[in-house]
Amino acid sequence: MRRADRLFEIIQLMRRKPTIRARDLAESLEVSERTIYRDIQDLMASGVPIEGEAGIGYVLKAGFDLPPLMFKETEIEALVLGARIVETWGDAGGDAELAEAATDAIAKIEAVIPERLRGYMASTALLAPSAYHMEPVKFDLADLRRAVRSQLKVRFGYRDAQDRPSLRTVRPLSLAYFGPVWVLAAWCELRQDFRTFRLDRVAEFETTSERFKPERGKTLHDFLQRPQTWTRSALAPAGAAEH
Repeated sequence: MRRADRLFEIIQLMRRKPTIRARDLAESLEVSERTIYRDIQDLMASGVPIEGEAGIGYVLKAGFDLPPLMFKETEIEALVLGARIVETWGDAGGDAELAEAATDAIAKIEAVIPERLRGYMASTALLAPSAYHMEPVKFDLADLRRAVRSQLKVRFGYRDAQDRPSLRTVRPLSLAYFGPVWVLAAWCELRQDFRTFRLDRVAEFETTSERFKPERGKTLHDFLQRPQTWTRSALAPAGAAEH
């Protein structure tokens, strides 16, 4: 859980009880009591009206609420354009789940921003037309996203730029879109090295139940530290990094 999310959850948990101990917060959020003490001090320093002390418990004063989301016009334009691009890419690329999530995110933001900005958000003239070419992906991208998020190995058949077939088992690390193709960065068990795979060349995709843990030399951070990462297969026609 991100720290910002944890701070929000602390406030939500304190709303539900008149008094709550750091131990109870720590158990609910699966962190140490020391972390909770530090988070509460930071919340108090930022103006959240919390009273209490270690060993006794904490109370959130009545009437406190999180401030509404406030955005500048340019921030709204960035959010709307980004969401519309995700909607378009998701629908065209076979990831309806991501497209729907983008639509829901915009709806949630519209529900909490002031009326003046809500109208501006609805009329923003930044569009992401769906009339563009995307190489088709033959499996559900949502399954691959979940594998990346859950650190599950995946298997698939692959044909490189020279149409040579192979079977791969990989640790999926990241997805990137280089119009008109989606590209997967992964640690390939067959090659014992990083490889990038164009998803329009993937067939018979399946997610395994085998989890992987970050290992030195096999992480996304390690991949991104290399002098060439996406460019060799995602942008170059030869596909030299895919073999």
